[in-house]
Amino acid sequence: MNPAASLPAEPRTWRRFTPAQRAARFSVYFVIVAAIVASARTVEVIPEFLYDAPEQMQDLFRRMWPIAFYHYAGGVHEALVDTLHIASLGTILAVVMAVPIGLLAANNVTPNKVVNYFAKLLLVSSRSVNSLVWALLFVAVFGPGALAGTLAIAFRSIGFVGKLLGEALEESNAGPIEALKAAGAPWSSILAKGYWPQVEPSFWSVVLFRWDINVRESAVLGLVGAGGIGMALDTAMNLFQWDRVAMVLFSIFCVVVVAEIVVTQIRKRVI
Repeated sequence: MNPAASLPAEPRTWRRFTPAQRAARFSVYFVIVAAIVASARTVEVIPEFLYDAPEQMQDLFRRMWPIAFYHYAGGVHEALVDTLHIASLGTILAVVMAVPIGLLAANNVTPNKVVNYFAKLLLVSSRSVNSLVWALLFVAVFGPGALAGTLAIAFRSIGFVGKLLGEALEESNAGPIEALKAAGAPWSSILAKGYWPQVEPSFWSVVLFRWDINVRESAVLGLVGAGGIGMALDTAMNLFQWDRVAMVLFSIFCVVVVAEIVVTQIRKRVI
């Protein structure tokens, strides 16, 4: 009989994380805390402004009430319609430009590394510039108005739509594609019969979601002169007409809620 077999087994201690994992978690937490401390030190916070902030907010809300509903017909409705037009036309223009770039960015659709990297560079460039910055650029080129806002929404949305479309194409099942290629189908048939049925739900979901986002973003483009309801908001704020500011904000809130409901209902029926 083996003497070691008769010895009682040592109790095993269960530990949730290994020493390496605990060190890694500590490093992550330390970096996060250090970043927060560094950010707090660089942001100039004036304590006096913080102390009376509640009183200032109460005073602002008192100035906004009652809401100037009479101002809607003359100063809000037309600007609100322009905002919806900017969001819709910008989304359509973005889809038209993003689809070919998304096809070029997908490795399985365009097996050329140089073309893939160039297309991805375009998508990253579009996403890296905020819509307000795009609006400032187009206002400088085309002047203030809805055209600048439409182009700003479109160029900002190209990266979003193209990136998600390219990823959906790369995740598609290769079986139908290989079958079509083996049958000698042309590239257009492979794209229409092989890739499109697989990415169609994702495509429409991305387009609807982007339009919903663009409705929100187009509401503030008028602050830099790019048309829409933001211009009405900027005018009311500059004139200190806070009851009209409340009317504009209320209109934006209603439009965002309605857009969310519309997008949800369309997704239920289309996707």
